[in-house]
Amino acid sequence: MRSDPPPPPPEPLARTTDVTPPEPVRAHVLGGPPPSRPADPPPAPPAPPIVDVPPVVEVETLDWDALRRAAADAAVRARADAALGACEATLDAGGLLFDADRASPDDRAVHVRALDDAPLWFVGDLHGDLLALEAALALVGDDASARLVLLGDLWDDGGHPVEVLLRVFELVAERPGRVCLVAGNHDEALRWTGERFAASVSPSDFAEWLDAHPEDATARRAARLAIRLAERAPRALFLPDGLLVAHGGFPLVDLHAELEAGGDFNDPRALADFVWTRAHPKARRKLPNRASRGSQWGHEDFADFCALAARLGRPVTHMVRGHDHVEERWAVYRAGTPHPVLTTVALSRRLPREAFGPYARVPTVARWVRGALPQVHRLHVPADAVRALYPEPPPEDDTEGAAEGGA
Repeated sequence: MRSDPPPPPPEPLARTTDVTPPEPVRAHVLGGPPPSRPADPPPAPPAPPIVDVPPVVEVETLDWDALRRAAADAAVRARADAALGACEATLDAGGLLFDADRASPDDRAVHVRALDDAPLWFVGDLHGDLLALEAALALVGDDASARLVLLGDLWDDGGHPVEVLLRVFELVAERPGRVCLVAGNHDEALRWTGERFAASVSPSDFAEWLDAHPEDATARRAARLAIRLAERAPRALFLPDGLLVAHGGFPLVDLHAELEAGGDFNDPRALADFVWTRAHPKARRKLPNRASRGSQWGHEDFADFCALAARLGRPVTHMVRGHDHVEERWAVYRAGTPHPVLTTVALSRRLPREAFGPYARVPTVARWVRGALPQVHRLHVPADAVRALYPEPPPEDDTEGAAEGGA
């Protein structure tokens, strides 16, 4: 019996790893667009550059004896009539720095379109500190091209307010088109009612002193001219390199929608924020408080304003201001970021409302550096010169109060 031969072995199966799978078929509605791959996400916008903070300059070699003589009350008072008349004429002619950049005579938030590289100095709160002002002027020197921006608060808190005003009036006349006052809250608050001086700020000792000395015709004429100067002074300067210049701050977040819609930086509430608001040294954000003109702001609030200002055609990246009397007389807020803020005040003494720290201080001024934070200059005024011009008040004697309390 014959048997059939065995069947041949089966062909080996193909390895699945050698086969490229076909593209999946995606169903779509008949007549609709064919499916497409999801779009790539847009690239993230580049981070804004960090604004540079120049090193601090220590100024120790000014002619301090000459400054003592320059800060003598009698020397300044002797030139009073000439200073007052010359400043009045300069104001009549519109001869202040940045006047040509105003959109109208009533423009108080000035957009400066171009700025050359001539020296530009910022002098913060003086509060009657004639010695610090003279030291700042000695540092600026006789350069006729140098420009000066006063960041407000020329009076109150004691000192020599009349003499500071007379010296400022001389500067306005001597440097036509080279001096600008950015009004501070104490400057803005002073008023003449026609019968007396008044101020809507505390302390307001300058107004009180003026009313107590009606016989001092020079002081009263100087104060009325100072009111005129403050009324027309800018509340903010927008410089072309992104530097915002103000005494206090910037329009707070509750005004941003209206500003976005209308772009009116001269809204009275916005102008008040430039003058009165204060920087919180650590907070990210602070809620606006319209019940208080001294409402605070944080670093993210400033970043939001910078973005808003850019959309409105006034790019802002950094700021210089006064207003807060920091113990070291200068402070950089948020250094090493795209939106730092410099506070600088020119106060050589501890003010009566400052409870702590040494009596003699190192006043500061700052010089504009294009595209960077202004460079701080510390003026090492001799402590004996400070005490000679502003005698330190004796410590309060609590003996009587303690005895009364014991009774």
